[in-house]
Amino acid sequence: MQSFVDRLDHPVYVVTVAADEERAGCLVTFASPCSIKPARFMVWLSTLNRTYRVARSAEQLAVHLLGRDQHALAELFGGETGDRVDKFARTAWTPGPGGLPVLDGTLAWFAGRVEAHVDTGDHIGFLLSSVAGETQEPTKRRPLCLSDVVDITAGHPVS
Repeated sequence: MQSFVDRLDHPVYVVTVAADEERAGCLVTFASPCSIKPARFMVWLSTLNRTYRVARSAEQLAVHLLGRDQHALAELFGGETGDRVDKFARTAWTPGPGGLPVLDGTLAWFAGRVEAHVDTGDHIGFLLSSVAGETQEPTKRRPLCLSDVVDITAGHPVS
């Protein structure tokens, strides 16, 4: 299966969360729409990641689609750990629904209510239903994809 997965080059996302007076966020490579009716989206967070620890008690998550010109933002949320760095002090954001940190300037974002958690191994799936969101007007900006971020070393341990 790994040779199959190695051929995929899908968009990457930044997921942000606010719960219990904490904020967290991370770069996510496992995410997908998973239902049309009702509309649902699943994001998987590593159980080793601080964002997962904060998200466990959250009612909502925000999912951001980055543009290819936002590699530095991907590096901040993927290459640093919130255990050592306040990522939100290093980037522009605004409070969104339920106090979620919404990153400025992304191609699109949505806030999703957590409908369920799914244990899939070393990542836990968060099943989301959209409660709010925003998409930029169509531009020539292309989404940041997995192949664009292979140079980023994870800020938290992989295993």
